[in-house]
Parts: sequence; C-alpha cells; structure tokens
Amino acid sequence: MNLIQAVALTADGATLEPLRVGHADEMVNVLADESIYSFIGGIPPTLESLRTRYEVQAKGVSPDGSEAWLNWIVRLVDTAQAVGYVQATLSDDGGCQVAEIAWVVSTPFQGRRLATNAAAAMCRFLVDQGVERLMADVHADHAASQGVARAAGLHPTDEVVDGEVRWIADVVSAG
Repeated sequence: MNLIQAVALTADGATLEPLRVGHADEMVNVLADESIYSFIGGIPPTLESLRTRYEVQAKGVSPDGSEAWLNWIVRLVDTAQAVGYVQATLSDDGGCQVAEIAWVVSTPFQGRRLATNAAAAMCRFLVDQGVERLMADVHADHAASQGVARAAGLHPTDEVVDGEVRWIADVVSAG
C-alpha cells in the first residue's frame, strides 16, 4: 500500500487541516449535537474519548499496518471555526488502492455545501495520490449525504453494509 499522509487542503468556503490530538478540545463541541448521529449511529463523544480516538487516528496508520488513516478538520475559510471533519481509510484490495471516505458537518453549518466541497477536495487529493477506488457507506434515508457522495463522483450499488448502501467510484489516477 502506498503510504499517503494528510496535508492541508482548500475547498470552496473551507480549509481542511490534518488532524492533531489537540483538535479534540474544540471538536467535542462541534460533535456535541445528538442529531448528527441520527443516521450514522453513536452518541456525542466526551472530551476524554475524543482525545483517545484522536491519539489513535493522528498516527495515520492502523496498529497492524494494513490501513492508512487520513483525517482532516473542516474549518470555515472566513473565521477558521471548526465545523466538522472528513476522513479516509485507505487499504489495498488485490493491488487496487481503496479509500473508504466519510464526512460530518455540525448541524448549524449543514446546507452550505461545506461537506460537499470538503469531501470533493479530499477525493481530488486521494486520486492525485494514486487511490483507484473511492467508497462510502450512506444511510438509505440520508438524502444530504447521498448528495455529497454523488457530488464526489460516487454512485450507489446494490451492496448493503451495516444497513447502509455502499457507494463507489472507480477512478483513473492523475499520478
């Protein structure tokens, strides 16, 4: 697997900042709204659990080395306020580099195309780094996330993973 590291990215209306453990202090408030979890499951993290999660994720690689983890904090361009995150889990599937992607934007900032623009910037970066397949698992009733996936060039499949529809895009790398 090609080791890719997160770098700062720009998107229309947002910047993407590579994850650091210190981001937990502000992200705990961004992720505090329980309505965020209505489609993705889970509950708002505590500061301690978020710090622990970020300590693991910020390393950029799974403990067994089989996956690379890229995580970014999404910030508004004009105020630098953190409003969400995008992430990619990279793995090798028979010689094909695959990125499973996800995104979350805090409720007050939804509907502004921030998730769409941030996910698109992340996907462009991944493709430029040689990723050949993008995947996302999206709840069948989550129209907004379906729109983000579609804008990122993914299309729904018949595959269902943990109750969510698998969306994919096979891409041709620029590199």
